[in-house]
Amino acid sequence: MDRPHRVIVLHNTDFDAGAGPAAADASSVELAAQAICAALGEAGYPPPERMGVRGLDVLDVLAAVRAKRPDLVVNLCESMGGDARNEPTFVGLLDLFEIPYTGADLLALASCLHKPRTKEILAARGVATPPWRYLPDAAALGDPALDALDYPWFVKLAHEDASVGITEENLVRTPAALRARAAALIRDHRQGVLAERYVDGREVNVTLLGNGADLRVLPLHEIDFGAMPAGRPHIVSYAAKWDEAHVDYAGTKPVPLRDAGPALLAGIEATARAAWEALGLRDYGRVDLRVDAAGAPWVIDVNPNCDLSPDAGVARAAHAAGLPYPALIDEIARAAWRRIRERQAGA
Repeated sequence: MDRPHRVIVLHNTDFDAGAGPAAADASSVELAAQAICAALGEAGYPPPERMGVRGLDVLDVLAAVRAKRPDLVVNLCESMGGDARNEPTFVGLLDLFEIPYTGADLLALASCLHKPRTKEILAARGVATPPWRYLPDAAALGDPALDALDYPWFVKLAHEDASVGITEENLVRTPAALRARAAALIRDHRQGVLAERYVDGREVNVTLLGNGADLRVLPLHEIDFGAMPAGRPHIVSYAAKWDEAHVDYAGTKPVPLRDAGPALLAGIEATARAAWEALGLRDYGRVDLRVDAAGAPWVIDVNPNCDLSPDAGVARAAHAAGLPYPALIDEIARAAWRRIRERQAGA
């Protein structure tokens, strides 16, 4: 059998109670799950079952999954109980009960969800990433070293994705601005903040698909900031992703990478592959980079559980590679299935 037969699509349903700081992102997960079920059907799979994790009812859902004895679980869980820090929880249980699933394992998910740890791993493996400071609490804002940083810098929450907490104020140009924005984030979101040197340049999204020798980089995309009003920072805020009426939404359009010579393309691909390997991603994922004025790429984020919606970046890159949406989902399922079968054969 070259692909799984019984498939369950698993997703979080935090939006049921409006929980968490990213309700728009959470509600999109169910739509992605519905689209994936439909895509699997179009690709010739038996009708998959969709299951939602509500609140913290982990054990009940786990029991239901085990009872179905799936060949593969498509894991879309991005949070649990409204907290993104719980994202790795369910895959740890799937591993414990030897239930196969798509995408990254607990260690990779947890490492990428702890942005200071991500930075440490990248730096230890020699992957270019901007210098950073971790500010775990308000007391850390008193560090005099913050006064000597080479501004501008950028601040973001240490344990969130989907641009949660990011506004134009996150690009800081003075120690006072850094401390003020970091203090607000720590207070409002009850977690630490990562500050990193801002790379003023192009923002490139790299989608990777497969495993091992079959790992490939899909056509590159970048963020077109051309419609951003003058003076507004060229960053991807939360509103840019989720608020269609916001000026940032119109000012941050993903487009195919343009005007990139062979050296830049090779550098971007090599850096993205190195980040993938360093963090231990599997099956699919995305690496985001900024390219400085000298043409050097810097990793600013690694997303092992990126949005698989038909209108999101992974599907956009797949379409550019000649993969329609059902073929993309089929390829992810097959990549996971081959990896699982190879592991079982070697056990």
